[in-house]
Parts: sequence; structure tokens; C-alpha cells
Amino acid sequence: MHNTKDEILVWLPSPMGDAVLCTPALRAIREHFGSSAICFLARPAVREILSPNPFNDTWLTFQNGNPFKIAQMLRPRKFTQAILFKNSFASALAVFLAQIPSRVGYAREGRAPLLTSRLHPPKISLAGFKPSSMIDYYLAIASWIGCDTFDRNLELCVDPRHAETFKARLAELFESRGPIVVMVPGGAFGPSKCWPPDRFARTADWLILKYGAEVVVSVSPDAAEKHIANMIQQSSANKLINLAERPLTLGELKALFSHAELVISNDTGPRHIAVALRRKIVTLFGPNDPAWTNSGWEHEIQLIGRAPCAPCARPVCREKQHLCMEAITVQMVCDAAKKLIENNTERCKP
Repeated sequence: MHNTKDEILVWLPSPMGDAVLCTPALRAIREHFGSSAICFLARPAVREILSPNPFNDTWLTFQNGNPFKIAQMLRPRKFTQAILFKNSFASALAVFLAQIPSRVGYAREGRAPLLTSRLHPPKISLAGFKPSSMIDYYLAIASWIGCDTFDRNLELCVDPRHAETFKARLAELFESRGPIVVMVPGGAFGPSKCWPPDRFARTADWLILKYGAEVVVSVSPDAAEKHIANMIQQSSANKLINLAERPLTLGELKALFSHAELVISNDTGPRHIAVALRRKIVTLFGPNDPAWTNSGWEHEIQLIGRAPCAPCARPVCREKQHLCMEAITVQMVCDAAKKLIENNTERCKP
């Protein structure tokens, strides 16, 4: 146990998916610094996706990443330690300017002189990092400062208030006897991660015909993702619940996922929400190496699009044909869905 006068700042990653992958490390820090005051610093979307949680005492949020303004906000708080899960130079500069005496993080982006304690991620070359799970990448920071890091399970909670508003907004989901299936056809990383919309539509039609499923197409407010959702709706022979037309808050989205019998997702942030809420999931991989986000979740089936050019890790495909994602067939996804849906002896608990 640590002195209750310790004031610890934990700067969270900005991508929503990375923030969820960080939760095992956040849990380990909370358990290690049981009597210290822990403050999370994050963008509003990350705060919303991680709330509520038992890992911190207070929040600070920011929209503008200007390190001088953030340092000005932090300095009066008199933090004794800063733990940086964010890799940017600006984050290290901000905590340095805020005069936080202990500053822990990865020595990346030329920021090593600004840190008092530095970790070095494993590399395969001078320019490339060794593919390994971001869960372990974040846990290594927690281990460096003395935390027990044996628990790799992702963790999210659903606010009861959001559960109630979600039920009111999508009441028809609870009138059907079929399984609720959530499809995530977009991806903030870029279009290279996206499985073709017509294949999502054909998969949805198969799930509805075989299981009487209620299929929800979940996308962000981004215009490109809304377009994808509308293309799926137009290609389907059935009526789907299109969240491009009926958007949910992030809190309500967690509530939706917590009721899903199955999630079918590109390799994108909501996939990690599904794993953290212990949902059965089929994940579709193309340009990115699955090793970066592997959680070991036993109820996930990973389908990897094999292609000579994959994994390229590029947001936009440079080939004439999107070989990797097109290598994943509708039959492959339906077979994986069938295996998970009909494996009733090992149902996931919400």
C-alpha cells in the first residue's frame, strides 16, 4: 500500500480500442497503488467508453492536445507520478513542463530525455517494432513500476442508466426470440480493414434465415462508416437495425454489445468492447497482424485473409484488388458464426 498523499496521473491512449486494451494494466495499477489517488487523463470518448470503472478516483479530459495548455492544467494538481500509456512526444513534454517528478513511459518519438523512467519496446529492426499484443505492451509499464500483471483479461462495465436508455431506444430487440447479432463493418484505421459491405449483407440474410436473428449494423458517426452501413442495408433482403439512422452513445453501445449473442467485426475498436464484455465474436483480419491485438479470448474466432501482400499495415490498399479482405468468404464467416451460436454448452456470461 502506498501513501495516500501520492497523486498519480495516468495518461490513457487516445484510440478507443487501445484504451480498452489498456484495462488490464489499469486494473493492475489500481491494485498496486491501493491507497493512492489515481487520476485518468483522456479524451472525452475514452472517458465515456471506460466509465464507470473501479480503477481511478478522478478524471481530467482534454480536446486540444497542446502540451503547454495541458501542462498548465496539470501543474496545480501537484501530481507525484505520471504513467504514460500514450506514446506521443507531446504527452511527455506536458508532464515534464508540469514538473511531475516521476515520469514513466516508453522511450519513443524522441522523448526519452523527458522521462525519468524509460521502457524500450522490442524491435525487429531499427525502424520496425516486433508484433506483440498491445495488452502486454501496456502491462509491461505496470510491471516496470512493481505491479502484478498476471491478469490479461479486458474489462468494461455498463452504466445502468445507459442500459435503460438503450432498451428504450431499441425496444424491438427484446421482442424477438432470435439471437441479437451485432455487425461492425467500419474501422477508424482506414478502408483497408473493411470487409465488403455486400458480404456483410449476405451474412446478415443467412443469420436471419437460419436463426431468426436480429441483426444490428453498428457504425460510428463518420460519414464513410454511415455510407457502409447504408450499403449493407440496401444489399440485404431483410430489414436490419441500422445505427447510422439510429445512433447510440458510447455508453449505450456498450449496453447493446452486452446483450449480443454474437459480434462480427472488422479488426477495429468495438471488437475490443465485445471481448471486454465477454461476447462471442468473429473477427476479420486483412492488412494488420493479429498478434498486435491478441487477447487470448476463448470465444473469439479469427478469420485471416491470406494474401501475398499481407499484412501490410496500410490504411488504404495499394493493390488493384483488395486481396486480403476478399479472401475471407461469406461461407467462412457463416461457418464461424454457426460454431459460436450453436456452442450453447459454453455460453458467455454478460
